[in-house]
Amino acid sequence: MSDNTIDFDAAQFRRVIGGFASGIVVVTALHEGEPVGLTMQSFFSLSLDPPLIAFSPALTSTSYPRIREAGAFTVNILEAGQEALCNQFARSGGDKWRGVAWEPGTTGAPRLEGVLATIDCDLENEFVTGDHYLTVGRVRSLHATPGLHPLLYFNGTYRRLHPHQELGVRSA
Repeated sequence: MSDNTIDFDAAQFRRVIGGFASGIVVVTALHEGEPVGLTMQSFFSLSLDPPLIAFSPALTSTSYPRIREAGAFTVNILEAGQEALCNQFARSGGDKWRGVAWEPGTTGAPRLEGVLATIDCDLENEFVTGDHYLTVGRVRSLHATPGLHPLLYFNGTYRRLHPHQELGVRSA
């Protein structure tokens, strides 16, 4: 039985978790006719049947409440080389949409141009967990561009896959 004590601090937690490479997405929505979006590292598939995904914005996010109110969103999986786009949507305030080309997806939410893939979702559920929300989306449609590679984040920096170093081993 645990007594809920921990033997590490927030900095050590961040360092260890930062050792897990992850893709980066920009979650977008159309709120009252205006596009809104934010960069997310915490994104994953949740269920195949029904098709569900999840992401975890901070409770302090100023963009996420508008995505929630929209009730639908698009997850835009960033492609290697889209570091500037990632940074643009990661900052708070300002015009995140300056110079960003997009088209409406199935839900009306923006699909960003040049991304690796898009996943259009309806908001399925939301939970408060720690200092973040756990947001679940029901997938309505998706699209992927073959031959592109994801933008990765690992140990505090952007990374790219090196296709010539693939192991050629597939999971079962």
